[in-house]
Amino acid sequence: MLWKKGRRSDNVVDARGDDMGGGGGMRFGGGKGLSLGAILLIVGIGWITGQDPLQILGQLTGQMTEQSAPTSQTRQAPPANDEQAEFVRSILGDTEDTWGAIFQQVGRQYKDPTLVLFSNRVNSACGLATSATGPFYCPADQKVYLDMAFFQEMAQRFKAAGDFAQAYVIAHEVGHHVQTLLGVSAKIQAARQQGRQMEGDGGLLVRQELQADCLAGVWAYNAQKRLNWLEPGDIEEALNAANAIGDDRLQQQGQGRVVPDSFTHGTSAQRVRWFKTGFAQGQVGQCDTFAAKNL
Repeated sequence: MLWKKGRRSDNVVDARGDDMGGGGGMRFGGGKGLSLGAILLIVGIGWITGQDPLQILGQLTGQMTEQSAPTSQTRQAPPANDEQAEFVRSILGDTEDTWGAIFQQVGRQYKDPTLVLFSNRVNSACGLATSATGPFYCPADQKVYLDMAFFQEMAQRFKAAGDFAQAYVIAHEVGHHVQTLLGVSAKIQAARQQGRQMEGDGGLLVRQELQADCLAGVWAYNAQKRLNWLEPGDIEEALNAANAIGDDRLQQQGQGRVVPDSFTHGTSAQRVRWFKTGFAQGQVGQCDTFAAKNL
């Protein structure tokens, strides 16, 4: 991928130097790390109540001092000689250009998200998260959070290496931002509060994630049309990444069996299919996963 063709975004902030207390666990209150049992309890409460576990963690970590949370005063732009950060700035910059043009075509204005680079742990408006969470988007502050160590994990654990595989991950999270701007995220949250089932094969969370995959494909199509920056094998890298992080494959690897009732992101085949759907024509209208009978 000839990623250096992309315009560098000014909306990447570097919080990698903000150590939120050290140690191996998430911290709150008196500074003790949350035990595995406590984390599992929080996830269980979220599953029963339909509340996002990250939001519960955010409430628990409300006692954190100002010194323990990264602030706008301590965050700076990444150093110019950091090639990994330059790559992220290039991909984010092109998502800004692509979605800005798409929104303008329908008479709307695209609001750029901020992408926060962190290491180990980070405090967002959706709560405190660690690197184990993986890249995520928080609609409450409209920011994407990325620990670039995840890219190493993709290559080593998931066998999904390559710069365009990494670009797909960023574009997927930006897809969630597009959903927020279009009102999709608010509808999902309203459905959660109404007690509707979120998880499961064909559930609302799966449809939301698959739409973000499709929107990543829409970006890839339009970016390629404008910059002609893809090289042979790049699309295969993205498809391999999508295939590697399907619910069915991760469950089979992690617990030796597949539990469709607990799906949250879709199967490997579904994730590949919806990215390819978006990439085929680059049309947002092709990404209505909520109306699709067959995912």
